[in-house]
Amino acid sequence: MKKVKELFNGKAKTVYSTEDKDKLILLFRNDTSAFDGEKIEQLDRKGMVNNRFNAFIMEKLSEAGVPTHHERILSDQESLVKCLEMLPIECVVRNIASGSLVRRLGIEDGLELNPPTFEFFLKNDELHDPMINDYHIISFNWASQDEIDKMKSLTFKVNKVLQKLFLDAGMLLVDYKLEFGRFNGQLYLGDEFTPDGCRLWDVETRKKLDKDRFRQGLGGVVEAYEEVAHRLGVELS
Repeated sequence: MKKVKELFNGKAKTVYSTEDKDKLILLFRNDTSAFDGEKIEQLDRKGMVNNRFNAFIMEKLSEAGVPTHHERILSDQESLVKCLEMLPIECVVRNIASGSLVRRLGIEDGLELNPPTFEFFLKNDELHDPMINDYHIISFNWASQDEIDKMKSLTFKVNKVLQKLFLDAGMLLVDYKLEFGRFNGQLYLGDEFTPDGCRLWDVETRKKLDKDRFRQGLGGVVEAYEEVAHRLGVELS
């Protein structure tokens, strides 16, 4: 499968069309950004690590019955995916309080949440991804009620699968975001699942193994991503 035309150049990925209208190529770049693109750096090997990590996770989710857009890896930094009509919505589940939830509500960082919280956000960098609810989504026709229900159920199904996967490898899945899109009238998990879009802590030490290392200037970002991959058994180049 060959790239035909660049369709979208995001903060860490570039999307290309192919000769098949139903398939796209995702290029995972070495770019790393935070704070809605205000902080950007190039980190060697990051694109490769995220591409292979994402493929591993998507395959695990697919095996568990979660429909995903992932088709196959094409190269170290490229994957073939279904061409989804993406919804402008981010679905966020939090198992442990951290990040923006702590800042918004003034609660203790690291507080275990039982049950986990679920939040919708509008995917819009200029507006800093504001929180929205079911009523906004229906009123502005971003998704149907059936799609809202499906996004919630699939997001919690992902939580059940990945919490165990990471815990078995000595890590806590603190929180994460998912994005969904339509393909042939059905919802599929799109975008990516990598340490760029979730928080992962070591069970014993609570060492951060995700993009918070970049946000907080802790260093060792790619090394942490590689550690997560190795613990899970992801094959890296």
